Amino acid sequence: QVQLVESGGGLVQPGGSLRLSCAASGIIFSNYAMGWYRQAPGKERELVAGITSGGIINYAGSVKGRFTISRDNAKNTVSLQMISLKPEDTAVYYCKLWTTGIVYWGRGTQVTVSS
Repeated sequence: QVQLVESGGGLVQPGGSLRLSCAASGIIFSNYAMGWYRQAPGKERELVAGITSGGIINYAGSVKGRFTISRDNAKNTVSLQMISLKPEDTAVYYCKLWTTGIVYWGRGTQVTVSS
């Protein structure tokens, strides 16, 4: 059974940093693209950052230069380092794993940026 478990969310002040991690189990992790999505109240879920099995990375324009995605195939993890956080980054952040015809989601972790 495939499981994705996110961790690292929390409350942080504007300008602060957080590091999210997603641990995958039950799957050959290195064969899949990984990504982080987020959903704020009343908004659609949106891509934050993605990394392919070959290491190609893309970011949403709103986070470029502030967020960094990375993956460790030996540990079956994907991480999102977030700096210079803004109130508009507040959302539930979800880990996604996918390949053609297959998609898995984690349950999400809350990130709140507020003073």
